[in-house]
Amino acid sequence: MSAPAEFTVWAPLPERVRIQVDGDVHDMTREDGGWWRAELDASPEADYGFLLDDGDGAGGERLRPDPRSRRQPEGVHGLSRRFDPDAHEWGDGAWTGRPLAGGVVYELHVGTFTPEGTLDAAIGRLGHLVRLGVDFVELLPVNAFNGPHNWGYDGVLWYAVQETYGGPAAYQRFVDACHQQGLGVIQDVVYNHLGPSGNYLPEFFPIFAEGGANTWGNSINLSGPDSDEVRRYVIDNALMWLRDMHVDGLRLDAVHALVDERATHVLEEMAQEVDKLSVAVGRPLTLIAESDLNDPRMVTPRVAGGMGLTAQWSDDFHHSLHAVLTGEGQGYYADFAAGDLAGLAKVLNGAFFHDGTWSSFRRRHHGRPVDTATLPGWKFLGYLQDHDQIGNRAVGDRISATLSPGLLAVGATLVLTSPFTPMLFMGEDWGASTPWQFFTSHPEPELGKATAEGRIGEFAEHGWDADVVPDPQDPETFTRSKLDWSELSQEPHERLLAVHRSLIALRHAHPDLLDPDLSGVQVTWDDGDRWMVVHRGSLRVVVNLADEPREIDLDSPADDVLFATGELPVLDGTTVTLPAESAAVLTTR
Repeated sequence: MSAPAEFTVWAPLPERVRIQVDGDVHDMTREDGGWWRAELDASPEADYGFLLDDGDGAGGERLRPDPRSRRQPEGVHGLSRRFDPDAHEWGDGAWTGRPLAGGVVYELHVGTFTPEGTLDAAIGRLGHLVRLGVDFVELLPVNAFNGPHNWGYDGVLWYAVQETYGGPAAYQRFVDACHQQGLGVIQDVVYNHLGPSGNYLPEFFPIFAEGGANTWGNSINLSGPDSDEVRRYVIDNALMWLRDMHVDGLRLDAVHALVDERATHVLEEMAQEVDKLSVAVGRPLTLIAESDLNDPRMVTPRVAGGMGLTAQWSDDFHHSLHAVLTGEGQGYYADFAAGDLAGLAKVLNGAFFHDGTWSSFRRRHHGRPVDTATLPGWKFLGYLQDHDQIGNRAVGDRISATLSPGLLAVGATLVLTSPFTPMLFMGEDWGASTPWQFFTSHPEPELGKATAEGRIGEFAEHGWDADVVPDPQDPETFTRSKLDWSELSQEPHERLLAVHRSLIALRHAHPDLLDPDLSGVQVTWDDGDRWMVVHRGSLRVVVNLADEPREIDLDSPADDVLFATGELPVLDGTTVTLPAESAAVLTTR
């Protein structure tokens, strides 16, 4: 049934804007500031689009979707469809939210998490995450992109949920189900660029900065002429996920690519508004930055002169741990002296390896020290794997394709007993054998070809054989990246899953493992014998990376073994003998 509805769009660039609703075209009235408005009768799920300037809509060549569209049933080139976010009957009334501090995050990609690749199918796997013991599900971007499958970072309509995932109603069902099972939801969002296909925003307003560009394309106009409404477009989107979709936090992609010359950075402004919304909805709301800057001011409170974001990813922890476990030393791993435990020890003490030091990969000094007396460790996410560190390898191989089951368990121990907020990538918990490769589904042949050739060329520069680099456009690249859930009941996967469950339970149960005081973390190690001891209050996390048993001296007598990755270590006063490629958590007196 049709009812009066108001349609608005910010479009300062065209001279004329009309709207087509359910096949009928109507003029819109221009108001101050470049806004256009029309009041029309429309059904609750009316299809609509905008005609800019002299487009007549014949063949739809000038009919454009709403920049703030909530639903795109026919894809990003099609008409928008009205969606009422308040129509969902939420069942999460008992959910009071969850602070990031003390939590464990599980990153997943909707399209490859299940065979079906939908949000509703993902609901059916939440029981696994509950049994694993994680606290947050972090979804890779779900905003609308062109084609049926994609990593999500080619999105062009930030307010719409990808239809092949189930659209916005399925998204609400997913968040609702997570909350009812005690899981918080963090949504990965991309505000630093737009995808290469289906982006019609430049026809409406100056979304791009003049002359600015980053790795992925034109920079977003955050501080140039007419940027007030562009910033509003960004911040309103952030608030939409948190308010209308009941999301608990956002992971902000590559914030170092947000070029903002204003006195108040858009991230600081966003943090202010999210804090206000948190008070209004009565639950904690989290902002997590992916930042390449190694600048602790990103997560320093605003009252202390920082941006005021909740937390940020620590790639330095990943790089140092990866280099220690694998011995890889190419590219950015070169700075982490593959096999040298000193780099990992430094990161465990101070979150950043590059804290003003020389970065050979960047060919300059990089970073700034973390004040460990004022910033807690939980403000930094620590991980052994994530979507980038797997998918941006030439063949998308997980670390489980390289390491022994023993070293995989050692890596899990160091992540889940660290002073940071631990994060796992989907399938890491059981050492999934499936790769996670870079995949696209651009319908335009020329764009698909350019993407594939660019991928091959990128890795050729690093010495990879072009024949081993998967074609991103090949549907099999996407299909082989899906998790194989049958592995859970097979060895060595079942044993590694048990290791992760035990470590997460121990982390939640023992205050010393939740202690975020970085200044209290002490690390001893021996590069020659390949062992490390991490002091976590009264606990000692003891790691043997060698392929034979090691006798390790402790600073005080060990009382008991709280956890071991395999065969129990032998305790003898202040000495522990640890089996090859194993780890243990000990109590001391």
